Amino acid sequence: MAVTQEDGGRLNAFAKEPRMELIEAGQGPGRASLVLLVGGAALVVLLMAVAVGIS
Repeated sequence: MAVTQEDGGRLNAFAKEPRMELIEAGQGPGRASLVLLVGGAALVVLLMAVAVGIS
């Protein structure tokens, strides 16, 4: 962590940020990301159906 000293003797610590990664053109999300996205959407729909069924 980078630490600087402010007026009055206070210390201020800054977190070290990760490096940025550029995605090349044509590189889309992988199969695992797609499965996770579809599974999450299905879970949301299921939870909404349960909430409607309970009410």
